[in-house]
Amino acid sequence: MATQLQMSPQLEQIHGEIKDNFRALSNGFQRLDKIKDSNRQSKQLEDLTGKMRECKRLIKEFDREIKDEESKNPPEVNKQLNDEKQSMIKELNSYVALRKTYMNTLGNKRVELFDMGAGGSEPTAEENVQMASAMSNQELVDAGMKTMDETDQVIERSKKVVEQTIEVGTQTAVTLKGQTEQMGRIVNELDTIQFSIKKASQLVKEIGRQVATDKCIMLFLFLIVCGVIAIIVVKIVNPNNKDIRDIPGLAPPAPSRRLLYLRDPEHFA
Repeated sequence: MATQLQMSPQLEQIHGEIKDNFRALSNGFQRLDKIKDSNRQSKQLEDLTGKMRECKRLIKEFDREIKDEESKNPPEVNKQLNDEKQSMIKELNSYVALRKTYMNTLGNKRVELFDMGAGGSEPTAEENVQMASAMSNQELVDAGMKTMDETDQVIERSKKVVEQTIEVGTQTAVTLKGQTEQMGRIVNELDTIQFSIKKASQLVKEIGRQVATDKCIMLFLFLIVCGVIAIIVVKIVNPNNKDIRDIPGLAPPAPSRRLLYLRDPEHFA
């Protein structure tokens, strides 16, 4: 059908990528039947889920290109392109239903990306196919678009959670770095204070020794002055005492005057 459609090079490239993914999905589900190990089956289903996610993105891109080129194409070409888009959505939904069957078989109870809404019980693959065949093309398109929008919202919420986690981790790292630097500065300041205390203690001891020395000198000077004063006092009180040497700079005591009383008054005549 791809050769019968009139497509632009961009649409043709997207259409080819979608068909390649559909072939990969078909081969993947065929290989899944041959895998017996449950862990390998889970890994294979994860790979197939990635292919479905890529198909969903390409179908949305295909739809945007159709709308952009709608005014350039004749009505019959636009109808063929829309029918092809709806066919691809229907095929993708069939792979989604098939994937659900395998997930139920594996007993995986996680909420998956391509679940077709919440309900009391999970529909089987046959019920999904019957439901898809009973729905009109427009309803299939709406259901597929709704599922893809819900998936986009889930992905966006997950991205926001990851971004918030990264932001919190960055802020925590910055805070820890600041606290580490602050602790380093505190340690350096404590070392400086300890060194200053040691220097102050040594200075106080030196000052104490110097004060003690000055006190001794003042005491000796006081004793010398007292001795000199005592000698001066003794010398003044008893000038004839020969045991005490004359003090330099102090005049010796004046000799006592002797008055000669002459008995002969005629001597004065």
